[in-house]
Amino acid sequence: MLCKSLEFKNVFGQKIKVIEIPVLETNNYYYFMIQIRLQIYISFLYNKPHEKSCYSFREYLKRKLSWPDFKELYSMKQFKSNA
Repeated sequence: MLCKSLEFKNVFGQKIKVIEIPVLETNNYYYFMIQIRLQIYISFLYNKPHEKSCYSFREYLKRKLSWPDFKELYSMKQFKSNA
């Protein structure tokens, strides 16, 4: 599974980094669900001051998704040497 990261500044000027965002094809079963969850998570981080500056989207999904969905999402094929 390929993952990406995202960096932005929130309303209060804090630099926020979100890591471990899965990269999915648009025809993937989980694509829409992940996009919506990511938008919700980013809007939560954008509008409130936080103590940390780095957040894991994978940990957020672990709390929000059912375990079988989470396990299937992150157990998709691994790329050799990130190629």
